[in-house]
Amino acid sequence: MARSALLNVMVQAATKAGRRLSRDFGEVENLQVSVKGPGDFVSAADRQAEKIIFEELGKARPNFGFLMEERGEVKGSDPQNRWIVDPLDGTTNFLHGIPVFAISIALEREGQIVAALVYNPVMDELFTAEKGKGAFLNDKRLRVANRRQMPDCVFATGIPHLGKPAHGDYLEQQRRVMRNASGVRRLGAAAIDLCYVAAGRFDGFWETGLSPWDMAAGVLMIREAGGFVTDFSGGQDMFGTTSIVAGNEIIRRRLLATVLGEA
Repeated sequence: MARSALLNVMVQAATKAGRRLSRDFGEVENLQVSVKGPGDFVSAADRQAEKIIFEELGKARPNFGFLMEERGEVKGSDPQNRWIVDPLDGTTNFLHGIPVFAISIALEREGQIVAALVYNPVMDELFTAEKGKGAFLNDKRLRVANRRQMPDCVFATGIPHLGKPAHGDYLEQQRRVMRNASGVRRLGAAAIDLCYVAAGRFDGFWETGLSPWDMAAGVLMIREAGGFVTDFSGGQDMFGTTSIVAGNEIIRRRLLATVLGEA
């Protein structure tokens, strides 16, 4: 797979930050951890990875803006382009020694995601996509699963953690899906969940309460792998509604109807 200059910039930033995360993951018990909220931790490793990515991308494209989990929005002189970055998706996994976490970088141009990267440095899995050019895992082309019947499918989701509202609503959603599916999984990193849908490992994914940096890269990954992504209304305002449902064309529709209790 021939990468564009833009994607090479993203890969370089992610691999550099990934080396740092891998080193810190090996010494996870020694990390200095501060509490950002109940069940939602931010570590010294998280902040350092974001700093590396911010500096690397800023050096390569100094005019682009940023939307980052820790820094928030950083305006650029080019209002048409901004990086959407989660330097460590799956922080709780990371801090508990679970090797399911990733760096997520997406480029938004004029409101559309045009390039995406999700990198799990421990497993050395690099997911990449560019608009109109397909999605790849370590240079292997990705396609979403082709299953058509809910009972044959395994779905991924995110469970509202301690301190978050909507547990009751979520539990009802999960009951409905579990009654109709082969299985439900919760990895703890939405960016990886979405990439696994793109790779056909999961048949679909649903969640609410997500931030743009949790899903921006994964949205393009799934679309470029031939899948479909919408919000819970069936529209495209995933960032505004904080809701997302994904899969192939048929399964996305059936999963959404099940989640909403309409099936």
